[in-house]
Amino acid sequence: MMLPRTLATAALVLSSAVWGLPVRADEGMWTMDHLPLTALKDKYGFTPSAEWIARVTQASARLALGCSASFVSADGLVMTNHHCANECLQQLSDKNHDYFSNGYSAPHGQPSEPKCPAMELDGLNRITDVTEAMDKALAGRQGAEYTKARQAEESALEKDCVGGDPKQWRCDVVTLYHGGRTALYRYRRYQDVRLVMAPDQNAAFFGGDPDNFNFPRYDLDMAFLRVYENGKPAHTQYFPFDPAGPRDGQLVFTSGNPGSTSREETVAELAFERDVTVPLLIGYYSTLDGALWQYGRQGLAQRQEAQEELFGVENSLKVFTGWVETLADPTMLARKQAFEKGLRDWIAADAARKADYGDPWRKIDAALATERNIFIPYVMLEGARSPMGFQGDLFHYAKLLVRGTAEREKPDAKRLTGWHDANLPAIEAMLGSPAPVHPGLDDMMLALSLTRLRQVLGADNETVHLVLGHDNPEILAARLVHGTKLADPKVRLALWKGGAEAIRASTDPMIVLARTIEPTARALRDRMDDEVHAPMRQASEAIAKARFARDGANTYPDATFTQRISYGVVKGWDEHGKPVPAFTDFAGLYARATGSDPFKLTPAWLAARGKLNLGTHFDFVTTNDIIGGNSGSPVIDARGHAVGLIFDGNIHSIGGDFYYDESTNRAVAVDTAAIIEALKVVYKNQALATELTEGHL
Repeated sequence: MMLPRTLATAALVLSSAVWGLPVRADEGMWTMDHLPLTALKDKYGFTPSAEWIARVTQASARLALGCSASFVSADGLVMTNHHCANECLQQLSDKNHDYFSNGYSAPHGQPSEPKCPAMELDGLNRITDVTEAMDKALAGRQGAEYTKARQAEESALEKDCVGGDPKQWRCDVVTLYHGGRTALYRYRRYQDVRLVMAPDQNAAFFGGDPDNFNFPRYDLDMAFLRVYENGKPAHTQYFPFDPAGPRDGQLVFTSGNPGSTSREETVAELAFERDVTVPLLIGYYSTLDGALWQYGRQGLAQRQEAQEELFGVENSLKVFTGWVETLADPTMLARKQAFEKGLRDWIAADAARKADYGDPWRKIDAALATERNIFIPYVMLEGARSPMGFQGDLFHYAKLLVRGTAEREKPDAKRLTGWHDANLPAIEAMLGSPAPVHPGLDDMMLALSLTRLRQVLGADNETVHLVLGHDNPEILAARLVHGTKLADPKVRLALWKGGAEAIRASTDPMIVLARTIEPTARALRDRMDDEVHAPMRQASEAIAKARFARDGANTYPDATFTQRISYGVVKGWDEHGKPVPAFTDFAGLYARATGSDPFKLTPAWLAARGKLNLGTHFDFVTTNDIIGGNSGSPVIDARGHAVGLIFDGNIHSIGGDFYYDESTNRAVAVDTAAIIEALKVVYKNQALATELTEGHL
């Protein structure tokens, strides 16, 4: 259904209207209730109306797996990236169909659209400022008491927010400005998401890794989904689709869900990322990259199973390699150091300010010292599904079951974050997903995880002995993967419904492994929450409030995978003294094609060459400030019409986690003109092209 203009949404709009914030250049990922209206008016002569803000809020969406999306017809049609639909494409594939590589189009239109086995889409309904309630709950608390108080307050806020209907509503307590503000986000939850159309991988990722984070680009990185309610297409607010695309120099906006940034972090926190986190990530991803590549060489089925994981790993490696350079940039570090010194001096200059804010930087240093001691075992044992934890779908299910059933035995207010009643529908949907498990891939990835566990913690480590016993990683992984029954969703749901008693009685080997490491993993989690996260949040909150007191609330918070607006213009840049134009076109695609991967076109594209308008714009760049998580964000114009689809940034955008530089930082998008042209001429999907241009089925 169309999301209503509720009183909460109206309040969101009105609160936006009172802010008038100075900003630098086109920088900023702004929350929907805190838009830089004065800057937009002064620089571009544009003031978004209350109706514009409400419609952008309601027409935007996010995929729970970590991407952005938007509604582009009144009948629940969703636009996102091909790489955001990769998991669905791979899960729907079988030995006779490789939809990831070859693409998909519902053969009989809307009636034949298949359900994605493990996908949830969330549409933002309202934002509520709950800073006062959270501050009151946490006042005077330290360490473990702080953690417990925060969990209890989150539980109360989320429970009240979902109003007894967690299957329809999803509510998240979100920390903004590193504790300076706390907000409650309520989303309309859609768990019936179906695949409409996705192009072939050759078109969606033309240029492959060599072109990734570069420009010019010629990628048709798009996919179309549809959300359903009660078995029928949902009626939704949407962005009208402009088949002409944008113009050079035009004001445009992105409405997406950037994942996370570190622009507000202290110098000490950045040093920790540089010296500890990033080297470990690069080392692990490099190993996993080679293992996945080798696994894919075993045969067609193995290549198909590994391709989505390999795509993500190679993309991440490029990002983290770029971070190394950014975190060593003396100019960036000098700016951070100068800011910190100025704020510290401002606090120290007044006795009242010293009493109010203390020395938060000293508290951060102490917390980071603790984190340095426990970081590696923490990510290895507690980080299931993290890049460095135990890998594989089967262990992930076991971890969910062991941790989840134990948490559900507790009162809601005493559960860990992420396990409150309001969160359970998403977990149950994950456990009940019919998505296939690939035993060979799981075996390889778990064996690699166990090998890394022994390498990183050492062969004499007590936990390594507990996990491996007398086995080597390969033997143990094979026994676990081929002995478990957790590939069957009925088995998983039976254990979930059976609760902690069923988990304690289970002899399933994967459950036994998760149960074996749970006490150590949970102890590490508690210590990280109480001795690192709690004091870090308190210190960051003090810094944020000191900054607000000195400078006013004149900036945007770090990204938190919540809906944000960024604004900019369609604009190229200069690279080593040479201009990089803002647009590419279809003629450039054919000129760049070589006939060999990753610059290979499929027969459909080769046959269409003489029928396409080769002057049609393909991809373009803008000055919009984006980051990972913005994949799938719509590019909209001042009318609120879709003119593009974000899928990447240029190489200079990799440093965007830490700072923004308008001179070279660019977002890369597919032009809506290219989408319509490709649908009509290459893929001969006139029905979808018509739904986009007319706004309904």
